[in-house]
Amino acid sequence: MEYAIGFIFRYVHVLAGITWIGMLYYFNFVQTEYFKEAEAEAKKDAMAKLAPRALWWFRWGAMFTFITGLYLFHKLGAFTNFNQAAIWVGATAGTFMFLNVWLIIWPNQQVVLGMKEGDGPSSAAKAGLASRTNTLFSGPMLLGMLGSKHLSPVLGGTSTGLMIALGLIILLEINAIMGKQGPMTTVKGVIHMSLLLTVVIWALLNYV
Repeated sequence: MEYAIGFIFRYVHVLAGITWIGMLYYFNFVQTEYFKEAEAEAKKDAMAKLAPRALWWFRWGAMFTFITGLYLFHKLGAFTNFNQAAIWVGATAGTFMFLNVWLIIWPNQQVVLGMKEGDGPSSAAKAGLASRTNTLFSGPMLLGMLGSKHLSPVLGGTSTGLMIALGLIILLEINAIMGKQGPMTTVKGVIHMSLLLTVVIWALLNYV
């Protein structure tokens, strides 16, 4: 029975994660770029009918990914085991991504979409930065999740490498709250930065 429950949680975790990250990439790679070129009426219609639907799947995909992830993290015994460096990197990045969705992106998108009052341009900038940061984190997050299972012999990590990696993620999250997009402004830029961050964290866990 325990194996069946574990499988169900893992199944939902992966399915919800596909939904969440799929919508994240849609927003960053497709919708945002489309809005830059769309006619005013088309953009208005998409913001009224398309964006709210997409954001529903986006935020609840994040919620179910996070909840099931907590259960799996507990079952791995990772809460009290820092030797599982890869899963700690993945879980930390994933947790910040979840918090960005519910505490930054969704509240500010409600203002942008006219669902509640506020400073539209300022809210758009805040949501955009958090969304770009989530895209940045998606590479290391996936490395941690897959690496903990399939690369454990080479991603065991040391306490030093893990602490540096977690510190780097925390600094980037601080930037998500009060910084700027910088090289993440373009689609190509955020993809390159995510790949670079993934390689850096892999190196920290593997060599430091």
